[in-house]
Amino acid sequence: MTNSAAEITPERLKRLQFRAWHRGTREADYMIGCYFDRFNATWNADQVAWFEALIEEEDVDIMAWALGTQSVPPEYAGAMMDVMRKLDYVEIPR
Repeated sequence: MTNSAAEITPERLKRLQFRAWHRGTREADYMIGCYFDRFNATWNADQVAWFEALIEEEDVDIMAWALGTQSVPPEYAGAMMDVMRKLDYVEIPR
């Protein structure tokens, strides 16, 4: 069974949330963690698998793709990256 076909369990989502919020830099935590928190409730299995693959990438690459300073690789291009690139989901605590 592939990840995209795997069931979306609370444990799987909890693991993803932890990984999204523990990236190594505050900027990456906010960008990736806020993205997960804002949108994961609406994701299907393929979208969860996309995010699982994405968070295996280096933070500097993910941030560069989201900020538009590097081209997005074909495997991450599409609607989910388009949403990430808007950055309107990030709320920075003050």
